[in-house]
Formats: sequence, C-alpha cells, structure tokens
Amino acid sequence: MEFDWKNPPFECTEPLTQQDIEESFEDPFAVRLLPNEQRFSVKARFFNLGRSLRGVGVFSYYRANGKMVRVIYARPFGEEENFFYQRKLKQNLMS
Repeated sequence: MEFDWKNPPFECTEPLTQQDIEESFEDPFAVRLLPNEQRFSVKARFFNLGRSLRGVGVFSYYRANGKMVRVIYARPFGEEENFFYQRKLKQNLMS
C-alpha cells in the first residue's frame, strides 16, 4: 500500500507520526468503515481504526483509488474508538 504524503491536509503532532499512520493500515485487526452518510460516500472516503507497532491507536479518515491512499485526517484514538477497536478485536479472536 502506498501513501500520498504530498502536502498533507493536517499536521502530525506528538504522539502521532506518519509511520504510526501507515502502520495502522497494516494492522491485521484494523477496522475499516464506509460511512453511511451521503456526503462521505459520494467522494469514496473511509475510516480506518488500527494500531501502530508502537501500540498507538490511530483513527484515520482517508480516500483511496486502489493504488494510493491519501490520508485526509488522523489522530490518536479517543475513548470511544479504543472501546470499539477492542470490542472488534475480541470478536475476531473469539471466532
């Protein structure tokens, strides 16, 4: 998976790095969601919840064309994202 980091529309601030964001997409337990709101689906934008190798939970909003991923916004997990990720992780490990 390749990432387009030319002129990113947001700034990576501690504790988040570009490497953390990229690694969160490679997380085998990452949760990818297609928003059900019309404004997101028209432009083929998605959400990704994943962890980096350092264990940083990353919430990303992105678009992809099949070859390149353009991250529009990323931040560390909030409480709700962490809860949702942990719940999905447990479900995957139980099945």
